[in-house]
Amino acid sequence: MLRLVTLTVIAAAVVALVSWLLRKVERPSIQIAATQTIALTPQQITSIKALGEWEFVSVNDEEMVDTVRKRLVSNDELVKIYYGTLRIGIDLHETKPGWIAASGDSVTVWLPMAKLLDNDFIDETRTRTFHESGKWSSKDNEALYLRAHRQMKQRCLTKENLHAAQENARTQMQQIMQAMGFRHITIHIDSLQHP
Repeated sequence: MLRLVTLTVIAAAVVALVSWLLRKVERPSIQIAATQTIALTPQQITSIKALGEWEFVSVNDEEMVDTVRKRLVSNDELVKIYYGTLRIGIDLHETKPGWIAASGDSVTVWLPMAKLLDNDFIDETRTRTFHESGKWSSKDNEALYLRAHRQMKQRCLTKENLHAAQENARTQMQQIMQAMGFRHITIHIDSLQHP
């Protein structure tokens, strides 16, 4: 019995010693530190710029255009209906060097002004002759086409549509920069403000 008590005391002493030693031994620790710096690589800037023409507003329009040629006995008339889709947005290929400047968790972006992205917006396959009397040359038809082209631009390239495209560009670029981790984002629309 004495032996059993002695073994129990020795076992308790060993457990206490091991436990005390384990508390004294340094354990490896893991520390997590957040960095406030976001690296924007040249490849990332190039891939954003590669988006190229970025459409934000699309306006469908139809214009009825006519012309009359006076004759002695009767007048010749030509009336056509033209259809077109004007795409308004920005062209990232027009950005200048340094158009994105990042510092820490802040970024400043200079975007070009919104504009008409494609000047060939009339869908000639949908052009319809509404009324035609007399003979008309290709030059006459070209003049009618150019009038329709001017009228569509005048009707659709309004300050409101250009402003809407610019605001959509600002919002989309803000979302891209937020997705990249930037917290403070400044976006200028107008490359003239670029330093």
